[in-house]
Amino acid sequence: MNTTIVGVDLAKEVFQVCIVEDEKVSSNAKMSPANFEHWLFNTSLLTIVFEICGASNYWKQRALKYGHSAQLISARLVATVRQNPKSAQNDALAIVQAAFLPEVNFVSGKNVEQPQMRSILRLRELSVKHKVASITRSPRSYLSLILE
Repeated sequence: MNTTIVGVDLAKEVFQVCIVEDEKVSSNAKMSPANFEHWLFNTSLLTIVFEICGASNYWKQRALKYGHSAQLISARLVATVRQNPKSAQNDALAIVQAAFLPEVNFVSGKNVEQPQMRSILRLRELSVKHKVASITRSPRSYLSLILE
């Protein structure tokens, strides 16, 4: 049985991509985000595991778009699995090792609409906050709102 799992440690400018085939590390290389997306597009279908961070939902959606199986894994679990000092290479390897654990609970992540709805909710809360602040500053505007 040929099992290939890819662990990706996301960062702002450089991603660490660890490819494990048949429980042996075949590659643990750095890629820019553009190169990583190009690699996702050109690679045959794989299981890709991302450690939860601010950009992980975006990259999970990109991997799913190209047909890969993508999972998110808890940063706390990765930290407990990591055996060597913290570095991008060791984190990427620990992501794969954590994915191999029996009964590991992957995090569900967000679909495309959830962050959009959250942004709308935050905008609404901000507008309500500004409305209340403007009412409490000038009593005349409060009276005009009541009379309308």
